[in-house]
Amino acid sequence: MRGLTVRHPLHRAASAHAEDNTLAAYHHVSPRAGGHSGVVTPVSFELFPPRTDAAALALGRTIDKLAEADPAFISVTYGAGGSSRERSLTVLRYILEHTAVEPMAHLTCVGSSHAEANSLVRQFLDAGITSFLALRGDPPSGVTGPAELGDLGSAAELVQLIHRVQEEREPFSQKRVPGASQGSRIARRRRPERVAVAAFPNGHPRARGSSADVDSLLAKQVAGATLAITQLFFHADDYLSFVDRARTAGVTIDIVPGLMPATTPTRLARIAELTGEEIPAELEIALEVEPSEERQHEIGVDYIARVAAEVLAGGAPGLHLYTFNQHRAVLGVLERLGRMPAVAGR
Repeated sequence: MRGLTVRHPLHRAASAHAEDNTLAAYHHVSPRAGGHSGVVTPVSFELFPPRTDAAALALGRTIDKLAEADPAFISVTYGAGGSSRERSLTVLRYILEHTAVEPMAHLTCVGSSHAEANSLVRQFLDAGITSFLALRGDPPSGVTGPAELGDLGSAAELVQLIHRVQEEREPFSQKRVPGASQGSRIARRRRPERVAVAAFPNGHPRARGSSADVDSLLAKQVAGATLAITQLFFHADDYLSFVDRARTAGVTIDIVPGLMPATTPTRLARIAELTGEEIPAELEIALEVEPSEERQHEIGVDYIARVAAEVLAGGAPGLHLYTFNQHRAVLGVLERLGRMPAVAGR
């Protein structure tokens, strides 16, 4: 058993994977050691940092299982104002050091000054974390004043800051010009691997008007975002129509659909509470009337697998699956899509 004990221990039951081959684009997936060969549907996952040592132990096994799917990256959240920052960094380092998966750090504007965000980006880069999900973020409960919310006004500003910090860390260098013995030019400096942002197919709660979410996404792209990941949704048309509107407006970066299997009535209600998304009546009823927990699990996984198949058929570049720190349901979705083999009792 290998363990990582910075603040919360993460243990795994297998030896470290081969060295990571990072991916420049979400939709370009190459085989990795222990991974799949040929063309496969790109997939990524989201985790949140554990709150207890027992949860950390369970999360280690979940990360190991998720890594078997050969994801493009695994993102790790942290609370507003950095309330779980150290635990997030522990998880990110574990992914980086003990799997062949690219870790992605969440960053939020809320609660951070420019100086604090600059310092945090440097901390992540120094740790070897080169992919980021830049979010405006929601303020902690009860916080409303502008002073407490921080002085980064938007996710687009945070995207610019991430690129600026990377450029400051990488000094200018010269590159010879072919055919000119004395000629040289300034070499292009390395950029962060990915700078992802959020997209909202059904609208952000604070959006002003139906076009505001597309306008915001376009601004994030102009600021340097290389990838968008959507808020979760339950109907394929929500995603497909949003992508159509975004493309018409000039958004060209990949827009990856974010999905989460709801495998119990309680989980479904919690998702609705956190996101404000309208719950599909057929899914809600099916989960409520089914007495078997195992069958509830199958119902939830089957529903999201059907939505995933529809968005992929409609041109989605891959799937981003919100795990709730549990691997079984999201891997079940991939099994139903033929993305990975079925394993009994996974």
